[in-house]
Amino acid sequence: MSLKEQILADMKTAMREKNASQLESIRMLRAAIQRKEVDDQIELGDDDVMVILQKQIKQSQDAISQFKAGDRPDLAEKEQTHVDNLMVYMPEQLTDEEGKTVVRAFRTVTLEVTPQIAEKVAVAQTIGQLTLVLRSIADNQAELERAIASGDVRIPDNASPEEE
Repeated sequence: MSLKEQILADMKTAMREKNASQLESIRMLRAAIQRKEVDDQIELGDDDVMVILQKQIKQSQDAISQFKAGDRPDLAEKEQTHVDNLMVYMPEQLTDEEGKTVVRAFRTVTLEVTPQIAEKVAVAQTIGQLTLVLRSIADNQAELERAIASGDVRIPDNASPEEE
């Protein structure tokens, strides 16, 4: 079941159970997803939905800090409920110790491969780094193409595939 399908099923459950706060949170999330789909004229996958979910959580957390600074604990509590409702859809986060262990384990991995496979691994690492850099420019392929067309991102005409 995709993340969008899970969100829709949870919305139906919240309607049946008359859980107003959960229903409001899910409706806001679905509205953001649909707005992105309509604007970009694409069907969003789980990764794109996860990016929208993270943005929604970040916005709510910012609002919580502003409400607390403005001495509005009632609104801060409402936003915290919204964050709690959305966190259900986030994957489990590793603790600092677990994350460090995983990184150390991967740093010590040694592969014995053919030169062709080694080249593919190097290209995959480069693409992964490039994706992280480009994500700050564009959240999806359509935005990236628009950024390239508008000149925000320039690819040299005589660039090799590695330079692109």
